[in-house]
Amino acid sequence: VQLQASGGGLVQAGGSLRLSCALSGRNFSGYFLGWFRRPPGKEREFVGSIRWSVGMTSYADSVKERFTISRDKTRRTVYLQMNSLKAEDTAVYYCAARFFTENSYTIWGQGTQVTVSS
Repeated sequence: VQLQASGGGLVQAGGSLRLSCALSGRNFSGYFLGWFRRPPGKEREFVGSIRWSVGMTSYADSVKERFTISRDKTRRTVYLQMNSLKAEDTAVYYCAARFFTENSYTIWGQGTQVTVSS
């Protein structure tokens, strides 16, 4: 089972960026796919999630109205569209997966760096 995040980079404040998380190795029906981030010097925090089977999403208050999570079942990819980026969105972003019966995310991809310049 693998999750491969990509799409990070340097962007100016107010700009947009789209991260991708490619899924491989299993059928992800029944899984939640989540995005997390670790800002410099801070703890990892939840950004949002999507239930793979039905596309239901949830978001942290800090990113609501700015970030959108979607998935493409054909491409087996989850996306994090980030708009109106702020300097405080600077972080390493990770995608992760958990089965719907689990309380925590148990499958993690490598991170991708997002830097927002002010």
